[in-house]
Amino acid sequence: MSSSSSSGLTFKLHPLVIVNISDHYTRVKSQMNPPISPHTTTTANGGDAVASSTPPRVYGCVIGVQKGRTVEIFNSFELLYDPSNNSLDRPFLEKKQDLYKKVFPHFYILGWYSTGSDAEESDMLIHKALMDINESPVYFLLNPSINHSQKDLPVTIFESELHVIDGIPQLIFVRSSYTIETVEAERISVDHVAHLKPSDGGSAATQLAAHLTGIHSAIKMLHSRIKVLHHYLLAMQKGAVPCENSLLRQVSSLLRRLPAIESGKFQDDFLMEYNDTLLISYLAMLTNCSSATNDLVDKFNTAYDRHSRRGGRTAFM
Repeated sequence: MSSSSSSGLTFKLHPLVIVNISDHYTRVKSQMNPPISPHTTTTANGGDAVASSTPPRVYGCVIGVQKGRTVEIFNSFELLYDPSNNSLDRPFLEKKQDLYKKVFPHFYILGWYSTGSDAEESDMLIHKALMDINESPVYFLLNPSINHSQKDLPVTIFESELHVIDGIPQLIFVRSSYTIETVEAERISVDHVAHLKPSDGGSAATQLAAHLTGIHSAIKMLHSRIKVLHHYLLAMQKGAVPCENSLLRQVSSLLRRLPAIESGKFQDDFLMEYNDTLLISYLAMLTNCSSATNDLVDKFNTAYDRHSRRGGRTAFM
């Protein structure tokens, strides 16, 4: 699987595909390894506090167009994987394919993607299963592990070729080269993400990650303090602790500060503001339509006047 492809195809990869796969992997990994509470104690025989050390693998399809010997990968979508038989959920794949054909009628399934350091033997089973959709599917592999010394993108594109090994014809993966192709919208997005990284370069965390971490810590602290108050009020209600009117007044004052989003007055005010916003947007559209109509009428009148003048001169002569 380390040999190079001899098909002569040229692959153009759009950044949206890399972003989609990276987001897919990050979400699955976060769901498998939820954040551990500092008050949770890890048991000796392993409990809920022990996170999975095996990195997950995600699967999906890559879509795009092929013109001659040029294959351009534009987008991707996620797929469901059954690890018991090393296969993809085919009905789910066909449903997603039909939905994408309605939105992107010129895009076709070019192959599939996964995550990992290198292609595995079980990947060939999935690859062969997709050959009825595309007779020569491509395999897009993203390596999610961080390597600060690596300068290239952790992306590998594989093609499948039939090689004779020990007198037996076998289908193997071969590497293919690719180039990054971007449109204006993608360049703006990538530039925005690039500027989120701190300029000092001393940490791999981005400013966005630091901001979200701060918000998470604040919400976590708020939740812990509300939990303490809740347990204290329950104990006070049961008579386990003496009743303190001053504390109850403070709690009542805090509760009154919360926005009453379930009240009827809030719903009325919200709908009124929402309708006013829609009305302003509708008036702006009407104004633009009226302006465009006036411009069209002015042009029509100008053209009609010129035509009338020419017709009058011809009749006079």
